[in-house]
Amino acid sequence: MIQIDLLAVALILPCSLFLLASNRFPADSILLGVLSLLLIGGILTPSEALSGFSSPGVATIAVLYVTVAGLRETGAIAWLGRLLLGRPANMSLALIRLLLPAATISMLINNSPVVAMFTSAVQDWSKRSGYSASHFLLPLSYASIMGGTCTLIGTSTNLVVDSLMRQSGYPGFDLFAIAAVGLPITIAGCLYLIVLGPYLISERKGAIEQFSDVREYLVEMLVKPNCELSGQTIQDAGLRHLPGLFLIEIVRDGEIIPVVSPQTVIHTNDRLVFAGAVDSVVELRRIRGLVIATDQVFKLQGRDHERRMFEAVISAESPVAGRNIREARFRHRYNAVILSIARNGYRLKGKIGDIVLQAGDTLLLEAQKGFLFKFRNSRDFLLVSRLENSQNLRHNRASWAIGIMVLMVILIISGTMNILSAAVLAAGTMLISGCLNMEIARTSIDYKVLLVIACAYGLGTAVQKVGLADLLAAQGLLIANGNPLILLAIVYIATALLTETITNNAAAIVMFPIAMSGAQSLDVNTAPFAVAVMIAASASFVTPTGYQTNLMVFGPGGYRFSDYVKLGLPLSLLVACIALWIIPQVWSF
Repeated sequence: MIQIDLLAVALILPCSLFLLASNRFPADSILLGVLSLLLIGGILTPSEALSGFSSPGVATIAVLYVTVAGLRETGAIAWLGRLLLGRPANMSLALIRLLLPAATISMLINNSPVVAMFTSAVQDWSKRSGYSASHFLLPLSYASIMGGTCTLIGTSTNLVVDSLMRQSGYPGFDLFAIAAVGLPITIAGCLYLIVLGPYLISERKGAIEQFSDVREYLVEMLVKPNCELSGQTIQDAGLRHLPGLFLIEIVRDGEIIPVVSPQTVIHTNDRLVFAGAVDSVVELRRIRGLVIATDQVFKLQGRDHERRMFEAVISAESPVAGRNIREARFRHRYNAVILSIARNGYRLKGKIGDIVLQAGDTLLLEAQKGFLFKFRNSRDFLLVSRLENSQNLRHNRASWAIGIMVLMVILIISGTMNILSAAVLAAGTMLISGCLNMEIARTSIDYKVLLVIACAYGLGTAVQKVGLADLLAAQGLLIANGNPLILLAIVYIATALLTETITNNAAAIVMFPIAMSGAQSLDVNTAPFAVAVMIAASASFVTPTGYQTNLMVFGPGGYRFSDYVKLGLPLSLLVACIALWIIPQVWSF
């Protein structure tokens, strides 16, 4: 029976890896199907098949998603990004100001939201400096990946391997234990990207830059007393060459300043009039203390942080068509405020209340989150769509969110709480303090990632249970000829190759039992092999599909597969050399 089970797993493993590498089906569907086969075939018991779903590592990742969401929803991440990045004058300085903060923040926050946050700043730089965003976005992804290797909570891969170590009866790792290898990798990798990156990356045009048919809106923003831009010049505030936006004029004390120079100082209660694309208008609202100027917004029912922005197209049958907005009593009728109007793709000027609406006009609205469900089938509108990430941020809770995150790290470092307990406390405090609500907390968790990890646990257990891990490890031992350093290199290379073709967490879980079996056969310390799996599973630089952040910048940077190979392959070799040199010195065999 054991022999049959071994043959079955030996067949299932390469087939599942091939399907994952092909990208033809979702990773969670493939691994869920594999887990079902292993359970139905009797290879795994129900408790073994479901062990991943009860893993502390998976639970920790889920809770950390909520904690990071609290930082994001309060604008704390965006504020920190603007504070750290500044306004660099050239490409080299821009790369330094980008990569170092991104890598540093990624040590304590999952790198996906870090890359998402900095992407808008990169696009801003490209507009101001004349450089293509492609020079920055791929280095950004790589720096965030390397930063994540410095701590146990920097990337989910580290948490997964640590959890597997503890479940297997081995001692786990402290929060900053792997910084001994992660920090040198990050420093050397960032230097490589800063010095050689500009020469190895071809200039590309991103998806947004290639798309010219966008609706333009005219929007007026009010500078509140607590606004972070107050007292700065237009140039220092970074409003001179915003991506997709143009500052037309400033209204100050009832007077219009039509020609805004870079040295004009922004005052409290100034009204800044912008023209631009809808996505750029959404970004304006994410600046602390900069709010929509129309007084009608403050008359809307419901809480401020529950509002969203929508686009709606007026139908010919609409009761507001042919009437100006004031006469149509638009706010009372729909509990929504019109922020701007586009007609035939162009912005309409003049006072919003005096504009006569026509069929086909596209309205930029602010309304409660239920507006879409209430009016998407209404004859008043041809189309209603919600703008992604358009909710108002809870800026007044930003200091709370940062304080909670710092407290969580202190509790972990001091040993007062383990990582899971501290993360649960932080997530709960985020909810209680109003940094986010339960709805956002639920939607912030990437359940597909958790499902992939939990199912991969079952596959890893099967590989170990039927003896396939011992068999593969024995082959590695034959090549290594009993040398633990050569075996460590084999484990690292095999993990790195796997993570370029399948998900990083799945690669780590599949390779972990093989690495442990090899270490036990040589009767050496298992810790260096576990660290090698951690680093190699995260160090995915050669393909866009190997790591989520690589895929996130693929479209905005306009990259091709060859760009990843050209910049990422030397970086992979550099990281491998540093890791294989440092790991045996810190964790001796």
